[in-house]
Amino acid sequence: MSARVRAPELRGRGWLNTGGKAVTLADLRGKIVLLDFWTFCCINCLHVLDELRPLEDRYGDVLVVIGVHSPKFEHEKDPDALAAAVERYGVHHPVLDDPELDMWQQYAAKAWPTLSVIDPEGYVVATMAGEGHAEGLARLIDELIATHEAKGTLHRGDGPYVPPAEPETALRFPGKAVVLDSGNLLVSDSARHSLVELAPDGEKVLRRIGAGTRGHADGPAETATFSEPQGLCLLPAHVAEVAGYDLVVADTVNHLLRGVKLATGEVVTVAGTGRQWRSTVDDHAHDARAVDLSSPWDVAWYDDRVVVAMAGIHQLWWFDPIKRTAGVYAGTTVEALRDGPLPDVWMAQPSGLSVSPDGARLWVADSETSAVRYVEGGVMHTVVGQGLFDFGHVDGPAHRALLQHPLGVCALPDGSVLIADTYNGAVRRFDPTTDQVATVAGGLAEPSDLVLTPEGEVIVVESAAHRLTRLAPGALTAAGASTVDGPRHKLERKPTDVAAGELTLDVIFTPAPGQKLDETYGPSTRLVVSASPPELLVEGAGTTTDLSRRLVVNGDVAQGVLQVTAQAATCDADVEHAACHLTRQDWGVPIRVVDGGTTRLPLVLRGLDEGSRPRVSRRAPSST
Repeated sequence: MSARVRAPELRGRGWLNTGGKAVTLADLRGKIVLLDFWTFCCINCLHVLDELRPLEDRYGDVLVVIGVHSPKFEHEKDPDALAAAVERYGVHHPVLDDPELDMWQQYAAKAWPTLSVIDPEGYVVATMAGEGHAEGLARLIDELIATHEAKGTLHRGDGPYVPPAEPETALRFPGKAVVLDSGNLLVSDSARHSLVELAPDGEKVLRRIGAGTRGHADGPAETATFSEPQGLCLLPAHVAEVAGYDLVVADTVNHLLRGVKLATGEVVTVAGTGRQWRSTVDDHAHDARAVDLSSPWDVAWYDDRVVVAMAGIHQLWWFDPIKRTAGVYAGTTVEALRDGPLPDVWMAQPSGLSVSPDGARLWVADSETSAVRYVEGGVMHTVVGQGLFDFGHVDGPAHRALLQHPLGVCALPDGSVLIADTYNGAVRRFDPTTDQVATVAGGLAEPSDLVLTPEGEVIVVESAAHRLTRLAPGALTAAGASTVDGPRHKLERKPTDVAAGELTLDVIFTPAPGQKLDETYGPSTRLVVSASPPELLVEGAGTTTDLSRRLVVNGDVAQGVLQVTAQAATCDADVEHAACHLTRQDWGVPIRVVDGGTTRLPLVLRGLDEGSRPRVSRRAPSST
């Protein structure tokens, strides 16, 4: 029997959602504690926040969820930015600010998100990485309740969460905006789960579409509900007439596309089931109402259909409002930066879209790679951006310029593109004629979108300031731009030293408690392997159904990244109506080829540590 592991004490720069009080493990004794190691840029972390809400409701008197915010980007280390994110994403549990990743290291986290479960006696009993663990967590919590009620070590009652004061502003973390034919502005009021129509001045509220509470109900403007809506796309008039609605909304946390009739404000669901996509990539057209989506973040009319920035799975999708079908437009779901033909590209949380005035190019803000990219002629190109772990605020030649988590782009008539450089608090401009990047405005609070009015004005959705802001006249001219040579940041990930030649890749999968592998519809597992650069692998790239793979590493390539995607299908065991589940995870594993390096690379798909998982008895324990 393995030794029990005492949970390290909770320490950080400060606490949120506790009324200013620090929380210790002693304060939590008698409760089941779930630590959620997250960073607010990460879409997988945002998925976990949503997955945890039902658990918090169901087990509110015995479970305490604590978010441990361990940041990736420099901007995320700002305590004010963290406080804004906690409100923006509806985090209703205590959050520990861990800016130097001290707690991350104490709990041996290696990925965003990571979950650690602490039992009522203060011992770590399970750790898991990634998303999709709600079912397993529920079973584990039930087991812990049974055991510790029998031992007398479970204490029911309220936890340490203290809700903050409700702010009073017309908008709350607006996400995206469009200009209506009337000249009014329609804004996704994301934290208030609604759309707001403003007068052309960008301030006077004319109407609200949506009840303002989190939900997914269709119907009239007053009663329809959204969940953190983001992107907005006006349909061409001839398409809107056939479709029966004028506007498509990326209803992000609901994993839906919604249609809005602007004349009445009526809302209807047009794509998605409400379930998060956890499937395999195909090139088929699907019934739009029968296909699962994953955190659609923006929408744009391009190539005679709606293109969707599917941030949750690092792809672009398409949606046809007339045929009412949807499918994959670009990307493999691998989270990285690779250009080429659309089916083969890698993206990382695409979050902003804009079409050039001539309709030829679709510009993309690829937020996690801090990149700006475009689609033209069936091929994706990158103009700014170097990868998942390189970011900063550097202007000049595009190949060396750096951004920090941009969420929006706006194509201009002269062929250039404006960039909402969100975590730098700036608006940047890329000029393809000169191949230069310049800063045209700074000092903004997390700009998330840019809108060009018919009069040529540029309106910035200044999300963390809860307002729309106009750029000063002349800001887009050469005289109005500035060149910033700011900090460069590179997150260094320690590479794994491997030997040239044969390398055994083993993906270790453990079904959640109460589940078993499901081969009802064929093989239960799938493994996809590729490399950057491709020459890193002599053999072993491709797709198989075995979670173990023989790779051959090229000794002439000094280093690179193995891109690994694994998934496993499971179902509930020993029940009459078993539910099905799909667990999926992506890794980018940096490796260095050295003499004497390892010849085996193990990866844990589910991340459940069987060595520390409690051996829970259904009987009351003995006194010895």
